[in-house]
Amino acid sequence: MKTASFTVRATEKQSLRWKRAADAEGHRSAGTWLAEAADRHLDAVARAGRPLPLVWNRFGHFKVCLMDGQEIEAPGRTSPPFGIYRGNAMGLGPEGCGRHSLVFLPDARILATMGTERHCKALASELARVWVRWGGREPGEDPGPVLERFQREDF
Repeated sequence: MKTASFTVRATEKQSLRWKRAADAEGHRSAGTWLAEAADRHLDAVARAGRPLPLVWNRFGHFKVCLMDGQEIEAPGRTSPPFGIYRGNAMGLGPEGCGRHSLVFLPDARILATMGTERHCKALASELARVWVRWGGREPGEDPGPVLERFQREDF
């Protein structure tokens, strides 16, 4: 498993409180307790219905299944399980075409085509919020109403 490390600055009072809380919950260090606390906070944000912040990588490539069944490798932004490329279900679009498509990466399936990349990112954030409730899998509930609402607002 890959790990990352962070440096957190705290006052002496905060440090003492965090160490006591870590000890009380059986953590070996305040760092592991802080990591768990941050995860619990993000889960609560998702359950509260607020959109999740997604981190988008600028220079990704991913597979996209087009309308005609052809599968292409599209350049675009990625924030698993989503990708955004310039174009629509017919294929890649030229710069300034005004069409961006949100893709569900595990299936290479286009979820929606929007007028701007920003709208695709907002939709991905909304879908991520719904899908977190399903353990990161695509939900059993129909995402159609969310997709339709975003497409109505796009135009």
